[in-house]
Amino acid sequence: MSDLKKKTGNILSNVSPPSELPSFITTNVANVATAGTDISLTTGTKPAAMVDDAAKRDETEPFIPTTFSPAIPASKDTSQAMLAVASAQQPEAAPEPVGRDFANMMLNPEPVAAALSPITQGGSALFGWMKGAVSGSGILQKVAEKAKNSVDTIVTTLDPQMKEYINSGGDTEVIVASDKDDKVRPVREAFQTVFGKATIIGLAAQAVGIAAQPVGFAAGLKGAEHRINSIRAENPRVDDHLPVVAVENFLVELFPDQWFEASVIVLFDYAKNILLKTVTQMTPIPLPVITALQADTPADYLLKDTGFAITVGSIMARNLNTSHTEWHRAYTSVSRPEMILAAAKTIATLYKQAAHEYEHIASQSGSVPPGEVPAGADPTGGNPEPAE
Repeated sequence: MSDLKKKTGNILSNVSPPSELPSFITTNVANVATAGTDISLTTGTKPAAMVDDAAKRDETEPFIPTTFSPAIPASKDTSQAMLAVASAQQPEAAPEPVGRDFANMMLNPEPVAAALSPITQGGSALFGWMKGAVSGSGILQKVAEKAKNSVDTIVTTLDPQMKEYINSGGDTEVIVASDKDDKVRPVREAFQTVFGKATIIGLAAQAVGIAAQPVGFAAGLKGAEHRINSIRAENPRVDDHLPVVAVENFLVELFPDQWFEASVIVLFDYAKNILLKTVTQMTPIPLPVITALQADTPADYLLKDTGFAITVGSIMARNLNTSHTEWHRAYTSVSRPEMILAAAKTIATLYKQAAHEYEHIASQSGSVPPGEVPAGADPTGGNPEPAE
């Protein structure tokens, strides 16, 4: 035991004496003591450790400058912009005296009245434009007309029946020798398209002396003429100055065993002696339908020489299971009114040209133009009255 004590000795005797405190600690303690602040340097307290670490970094760590990245490259010259900013910040200079040198100034040698003449004179560009704009054919007139057409388009789109009333009127009035909508409506649309405004009236008319289903061009034309003569003779509203349009369908064998259905459109203006004819698009008819029409026509049918006793529409509608007025659309995707509309536009355009020629000749001669049919004459040239 004594030997162990000799080897180890006193434990405290083996501890080296404390080293001298760092200079920055003694300096800080002295400064705090001088300021009258009581600081306890107890080891383990957090604030002293934070101060110690901060002070140690200030003494030991070197300063590392940051790298500056300018937004404007150094190659760009900003001296002019700086001068502009500086000049804007300076107060405005006092105006120079009136008696400065005017030798270098450009003055307008024209008088004031001459300089303002493009604005004040009636024939100037500004007032000329305004005068032209409000004239009958000016810009404002065209704008107003376009706005009216746009409104009419909206109204007729919402209610298609309003188109008849909007486009009715004007100097053109036409009578259609039928009260069927699939005939009157396309004729009305055609004339209103060509003339802008036109009044189209449909009146019932029957064709006598013609088979129920006319066959051949001659029979179809004869049926249309009979409708025109019938309506002019029986309806007091139709006078000699009103043009009459008639539509009559017919069958025709254009090629061996190849039949087609079409409609002939005839316009007759008695007062102007204008007679126009055209034919609609043709629809091919199957040969079994023609065979059925021939079988259903009695041998003693009185009008057999002009056609069949049964209409083609009745058989086609029955076979297609649709209405007799819609079998064209169901069979060819083109309705009968569409076919009549295209042909009626041709008739309306030709009639407009013929009417202008009549008025031109009448204005030059001052009398009845050559070829004018006198009152009471037969417009068909002595031929018997046509039938439907």
